[in-house]
Amino acid sequence: MTAAGAGVDAVRSGWRLTYDGFEPSAEGKREALCALGNGYFATRGAAPWARADGVRYPGVYLAGGYNRLRTRIGDREVENEDLVNLPNWLNLDLDIGRSGGFDERRVRLLNYRQELDLEHGLLLRTLSFEDDEGRRSTLRERRIVSMEQMHLAALEVTLTAENWSGTVAVRSGIDGRGVNAGAKLYARFSNRHLQPLESELIANDTVLLLTRTSGSGLVVAQAARTRVARNGEAVEPKGRPTLEPGYASLSFETPIAAGETLQIEKLAVLHTSRDRAIFEPSAAARKAIVKAGSFDQAHAAHSFAWEQLWRRFDIRMEVREGALKLDAQMLLRLNLFHLLQTASHNSIGLDIGVPARGWTGEAYQGHIFWDELFIFPTLVLRLPEITRSLLMYRYHRLDEARDAAANAGFRGAMFPWQSGSDGQETTQKANLNPRSERWVTDNSFRQRHVGAAVAWNVWQYEQMTDDRQFLQFYGAELFLEIARFWASVAQYNPARERYEIRGVMGPDEFHEGYPDAPPAGVDNNAYTNLMAAWVLWRALDVLDLVGEVRRAELMGRLGLSSEEVVRWDHISRRMYVPFHDDGLISQFEGYERLAELDWDAYRARYDNIQRLELILEAEGDSANRYKLGKQADVLMLFYLFSSDGLAALFDRLGYRFDREMIPRIADYYDNRCSHGSTLSRVVSAWVLARSDRRRAIGYLTQALLSDVEDIQGGTTAEGVHLGAMAATVDLVLRACTGIEARDDALRFSPRLPEGLERLDLSIRYRGHVLDLALAPDSFRVRSRSPGPAPFRLACGADEIDFPRGGEATFVLRRD
Repeated sequence: MTAAGAGVDAVRSGWRLTYDGFEPSAEGKREALCALGNGYFATRGAAPWARADGVRYPGVYLAGGYNRLRTRIGDREVENEDLVNLPNWLNLDLDIGRSGGFDERRVRLLNYRQELDLEHGLLLRTLSFEDDEGRRSTLRERRIVSMEQMHLAALEVTLTAENWSGTVAVRSGIDGRGVNAGAKLYARFSNRHLQPLESELIANDTVLLLTRTSGSGLVVAQAARTRVARNGEAVEPKGRPTLEPGYASLSFETPIAAGETLQIEKLAVLHTSRDRAIFEPSAAARKAIVKAGSFDQAHAAHSFAWEQLWRRFDIRMEVREGALKLDAQMLLRLNLFHLLQTASHNSIGLDIGVPARGWTGEAYQGHIFWDELFIFPTLVLRLPEITRSLLMYRYHRLDEARDAAANAGFRGAMFPWQSGSDGQETTQKANLNPRSERWVTDNSFRQRHVGAAVAWNVWQYEQMTDDRQFLQFYGAELFLEIARFWASVAQYNPARERYEIRGVMGPDEFHEGYPDAPPAGVDNNAYTNLMAAWVLWRALDVLDLVGEVRRAELMGRLGLSSEEVVRWDHISRRMYVPFHDDGLISQFEGYERLAELDWDAYRARYDNIQRLELILEAEGDSANRYKLGKQADVLMLFYLFSSDGLAALFDRLGYRFDREMIPRIADYYDNRCSHGSTLSRVVSAWVLARSDRRRAIGYLTQALLSDVEDIQGGTTAEGVHLGAMAATVDLVLRACTGIEARDDALRFSPRLPEGLERLDLSIRYRGHVLDLALAPDSFRVRSRSPGPAPFRLACGADEIDFPRGGEATFVLRRD
């Protein structure tokens, strides 16, 4: 019997993301968007009875839970490091009257609703259905991955027999027989990462499954306890265990009468050999499942933890009726929700980075890119302790970055474009172009600018927190070794009397080299060169900030000479920046000589041209020949720097910076961008905000809807785009308040966009908890928790000493 109840797009309001109707083609997207996590592990929003079948894809992922496998493809052997899909604790089969197990597609759905409750971190599912025998039933599910108890997850499923009496068969287990099959791009790679170790019945209602990753040797212990009640009264059906390699379950049957409700409560715990303060994971899981209370108890503690997080992170907006065509409030909360499920207080002290797609799927194999550049600002302004811990992920991999630099013939630290477990380069050597079915060399490892992003994050963290201890013992070493790398890469050109950086790939990702030449990178990418100059400039400040004693220790330990530091200063003043003949910043040297692409022709020929490099390769052409880009490149400069900050950098380099050129530069490059990355729309929205408000709002709207409406054509199912999610929150905050930590002061340039009547939020700055209230004609800063010392506070041209426990209100002039 086919499932009825056609699915509709999500209903988005306030605190809930709601789906009405079961839509098989949208299940993957919903599973990613409705994933639950707590910063330690995450579970996709698949139904408990779902199996990986091309429509549904259950997934359980441990933060930083990687494994490597080799695959022979033709005449090449490739090695891939993947985020491993762990055993599925949700596994719950329901069989009504021996019908073969429940599946939405084999019954007539009378109604179906799935809701993600952002306020309480709760996934809800309600469906009523009729089977071939005319039996009508109602199923309800509640689910959490506990934000309070990081090793705990729980679900409650209730079944109400509306018009029948009979027997219900239940099988509840942990299924570790799955593979990594959640990303189409990697379908040809080896995908069986788990080895079964032990399946055991440890109590009448509890099973335990022990597995291990094949290469990394990560031992994973999961225990699941299942209890049953009928109309609120506990029943103890005799369970029959099934214990097989990679699978452990309990099966039982229980009668039910018309009008009665069967309640199935399942609590699961997950421990690994990487956990702290345990003897071994199996023992930890046994102990934890015995201590686990009821679903209601777990939910109450979990809900309280979310309440505390929302006190820190929520952004409250008052929008004039009819001013916006989308629920920006709810979408911002959804984005914050996924950020906090990926990196929360539970992540502090874990040796993990923050992946581009969160822990919600297998896209990008769970790797860490430069997306933290877009993610950290939202965290550092609310819970900087999380940012500090995530920066330690980079610090702990500093030796690997040093080795990478040395192996490439450079000094200092060269961080990889894609990072996983140990910080080695995990970018694939080749990717399969699905359009041409040809393997194409992947040169994105040449994106050396990732190191500048690490340094930028260290500096922004220090500016917001004044955490000199971190800077002295970790951040400074990171920063100085990255600076040393840029000084090593930069080569002096006596003809120009400037330093150059050759053979790199810029953020645009489409240009691997020059037309009709080997793909050896491009020369003098403007973003890369300017960021390198900035790192070298700020490295001098870092040496001052750590103090004389620590500076001497670091210079001695790193073998950093005074002459080397003098050279850094010189490079930071003499780095080359390419310009077009008309004065526009050139994306890289030679960009101006490339051919123009017939954008209208390609839009007419293809439904989606976001991945133009794949289209051109399939046509026997190359993106290297054209003025185009996948995502913002030059425009990243205006996203990161204020106009004052960028002007200071250009002035140091001896170049004239014309602020009036910014709209022309923004328009020029935006018109040559395919926006093949969700991040690109955020950058364009910010850069165009003053010069082309209509287009900027369009990009912001697209960025907010990028995963909810899956604007990239099916990619959300493989994992949410966490960088863009966090960046939209940061963008709204910066666009409205103009917040910037610079020159040892917290600076604001507040301005509410048209249609927004009020904005309220809280931030932390150097130990102060500050409540910000922005209205069209006023901006108030109030200290809720005084910090250790007063600080300089600027609003536009007004600058004051803000005292501990102070409050200041600034009158804003309307444009």
